[in-house]
Amino acid sequence: MGFLKYILLIIYVVVTLVLIVLTLIQSKESSGVTSTITGSSTNNFYNQNKGRTKEGRMKRLTITLGIAFAVLAILLSIFYI
Repeated sequence: MGFLKYILLIIYVVVTLVLIVLTLIQSKESSGVTSTITGSSTNNFYNQNKGRTKEGRMKRLTITLGIAFAVLAILLSIFYI
C-alpha cells in the first residue's frame, strides 16, 4: 500500500507541473464585455473548428489534467488518512 501512495504522489506532482505550464502558455480569450454590448457574432470557420487547432487541443488537455488533478488529490487524501 505504501508503494501505491508514492506512485500516486509522483503522478500528482507531474500532473501539477504540466498543468501549471499549460496554463501559463495558453493565450487569453478576449471576447469580453465589448462583444456582448455590440452584439458581434464570432460565428466563423475558425471558431467552429477551434477544437482542431493547437489552442483547442491545449484547452482540452488542460481540462483533462484539471480533472486528473482533482481526482488524484481526492485519492491522495484518502490514502494519507
